[in-house]
Amino acid sequence: MKNTLHLLPIATLLLLFACGSPNNDARLGSNTLIQAHRAISVKLDGRPYDDIWKKSEWHPIDQRWLGPEFLPEDFAGRYKVAWTYDQVYLLVETTDDVFVEKIKNGLERYWDDDCLEIFIDEDRSGGNHQYNHQAFAYHVSMKHDVTDMGMDSIPHYYNEHVTTIHTRNANTITWELAIYVYDKSFRDGPALNVPVRLAHGKKLGFALAYCDNDYSEERENFIGSVFIPGEDKNRGWIDAGVFGGLELVE
Repeated sequence: MKNTLHLLPIATLLLLFACGSPNNDARLGSNTLIQAHRAISVKLDGRPYDDIWKKSEWHPIDQRWLGPEFLPEDFAGRYKVAWTYDQVYLLVETTDDVFVEKIKNGLERYWDDDCLEIFIDEDRSGGNHQYNHQAFAYHVSMKHDVTDMGMDSIPHYYNEHVTTIHTRNANTITWELAIYVYDKSFRDGPALNVPVRLAHGKKLGFALAYCDNDYSEERENFIGSVFIPGEDKNRGWIDAGVFGGLELVE
């Protein structure tokens, strides 16, 4: 590429740099906005047979946030989104050549096993959410545990926020998830927390990622749904400003 750029007309070069990589610019962090259509209902069974999934668009999980370059044989992922007045629904398809589930305690190093990570910011306001609930970064294990950092700076289970069922065919797992959306007033412990009622036109901060570990003590790759600029791309668990956007439409 370096040896051929000087042969291109100036106008072509300007166009290339203005447009950037089609793999990145289309989903540039907080500038991203995808749409989800409302479902009448979703049967949570880990299968893509609901009417809403037949109508919904696939979106890729292909942005390398951490780790070396990887081949599609190592990992490939895509997802669809839908909603009802009560919950956001995800249909996620991940193909992974080696599944790792070695950490027994779901509150310890949960990111070093293979798992999904769902990023939700109820009002798409961004901001720091490392040890507060300005936004959530739900790690969803293959054992159906849902983990995030609490306001006391230690991990907690949030299994009541996300329900997941998955089915497996060889190296491909189909995950179906139902997510209650909570706003920044959420408090850990015995507090009375009520999920937000969803509506047409609502916009949420949203991103999706996969922690991939094949043979190591720590995860080898972290692969997301939106491009995050800069060197430090592992910022979603702290900074909701790098999330993409999700608009709920009829």
